[in-house]
Amino acid sequence: MHNWITETNIPILMLSNADLQWPQSDLDEAFTMTENFTRAIQEIGHPVSRLYVKTNNLSELLRPYSPDEFVIINWCEELPGVPYSAALVAQVLEQHGYAYTGSDSFALELGQDKHRTKLRLSNHGIPTPAWQTFTSSQITGWKHFPAIVKPSYEHCSYGITREAVVTSLPELIKRVHYVLDELKQPAIVEDFIDGREFHVGVIGNGSIHVLPPAEIDYSSFRDIHDRLCTYEANFDTTSLAYQLTKPKIPVHLTHTQLLALKKMVKAAYRATNCRDYARMDIRLQGNTFYVLDVNHNADLSPDTSIVLGAGLVGLSYGLLGSLLVNLASRRHPKITSSIKLIKTGEK
Repeated sequence: MHNWITETNIPILMLSNADLQWPQSDLDEAFTMTENFTRAIQEIGHPVSRLYVKTNNLSELLRPYSPDEFVIINWCEELPGVPYSAALVAQVLEQHGYAYTGSDSFALELGQDKHRTKLRLSNHGIPTPAWQTFTSSQITGWKHFPAIVKPSYEHCSYGITREAVVTSLPELIKRVHYVLDELKQPAIVEDFIDGREFHVGVIGNGSIHVLPPAEIDYSSFRDIHDRLCTYEANFDTTSLAYQLTKPKIPVHLTHTQLLALKKMVKAAYRATNCRDYARMDIRLQGNTFYVLDVNHNADLSPDTSIVLGAGLVGLSYGLLGSLLVNLASRRHPKITSSIKLIKTGEK
């Protein structure tokens, strides 16, 4: 357990999604999550204003809030009616001179594209499952089975069902065809690493701190098609997949394994231009850790692996938010004078 000391009087603007086209239940959940995070940060001492992004005219929504007076917590994944617009949100903030938490527009644009991300990882010598991108269902050169078929531009496991794991060429062709025709984007085909899966939170810039990893335990499932993090497992609270694949923390790894994991996670964080925080999805096969996905601006809901990992090193929910704001404040032209990030209790 460590004590983290942050500057707690920095004014915050909490920027979060609230697309009025969502089902009311999704809107209610978004409001509840934002309010919970806001209250936790307020309890630390920060004054917090909320801004729900209900239209795609972000510049107009921001007009009442001077960039000189706030650090923004960027919890806005996309503009209403504008798919894949996380990078655009950051671009608008940059154009208006706001200091904000998380990755910049360049990194968010990179992270949206699995093909480009995997190229970046491979070019830096970071292990990632063997892969190929297909823009047509004419499959040539693929020999790795079992494989997994992913849409190139989605996150949060959207488009990933148990049928995404394929064990033969006919199944592969059918699933690639589905991604191309139904999801309207290239298909990433990967060697399916049927091993232990870890979600690892990372915090920092320059000096990077790897949080204790959480494990997604698939031991309850014998069928290989169920041993993955599907969209249902992430969001359908009534499903068996959701109930049996919650993050487990702490995890058992040898000292050597943990050192190797931390080294690789830091390398992936730097290679993909992460900033302030991120989460890496990792699988272990034999003695090799493989990066499955890089999650810039990872989900900060209370039950996620990054928040659970932060809790193990003494970062409460509110203090985690405060730490991210402090990191972002270093990029603010005025709110920089007395910021100190001090981690006490650790040799």
